[in-house]
Amino acid sequence: MYNKLPTIYIGYDPKESIYYHILKKSIENNTKRSYNIVPIVQKEVRRAGLYWRSHEIVDGRTVDCFDGKPFSTEFSFTRFLVPFLNQFSGLALFMDCDMYVRSSIDEIFDRYASYAISCVQHSYKPSDKLKMDGQIQTSYRRKNWSSFVLWNCDHPENKNLTISDVNTKPGSFLHGFDWMDYSTIGSINEEWNWLDGHSSENIEPKCVHFTTGGPAYDNWVEKREVDKIYSDEWRKLLP
Repeated sequence: MYNKLPTIYIGYDPKESIYYHILKKSIENNTKRSYNIVPIVQKEVRRAGLYWRSHEIVDGRTVDCFDGKPFSTEFSFTRFLVPFLNQFSGLALFMDCDMYVRSSIDEIFDRYASYAISCVQHSYKPSDKLKMDGQIQTSYRRKNWSSFVLWNCDHPENKNLTISDVNTKPGSFLHGFDWMDYSTIGSINEEWNWLDGHSSENIEPKCVHFTTGGPAYDNWVEKREVDKIYSDEWRKLLP
């Protein structure tokens, strides 16, 4: 039995806090139901003993000490704590913070709950070498699948993931969902994780994802006219 009030976890990074607040506002503006909306704050999950990955700064970039690869946000790995935070019970949605929704999130919980996880299964290889904040744009298998995920926390496949895995396994293992059988991964329509500069202009997005930096960065430049349309929409949500 699922919890009566599902949770939406949002990846939180202090340097992109405005994204968290705009995403939360857009969810509340477009949804009739109530949800627990919870930021995953790295310092808090460290304090709780759930997270202890270490990193170092190399040439101004943040590099994970376990796999030696650069990463760009404080929630790059903490996102995989969702089933533990939800006590392996009920449905929980994880979203990167640099998104905003244009439709009711109820659809995700109503349509995609039967798999261990469900996500938009992008085939995405970014052409840019760097992100807007100077971090390296890392390319990996199943890139961006983990940026919008509905977790069925009761599903036995998710119990194959351990706290130790979250803290020690390479990013490719975690972002590739390599602890579960592929047949247990459901597919969500791309309109729910529409990527600026990549997703088709013919798709009417229900959730826009600013993967190339986005309007929170002063030096960000839209690649396409359609990207400008959605960045202007995002700016209208600013307080």
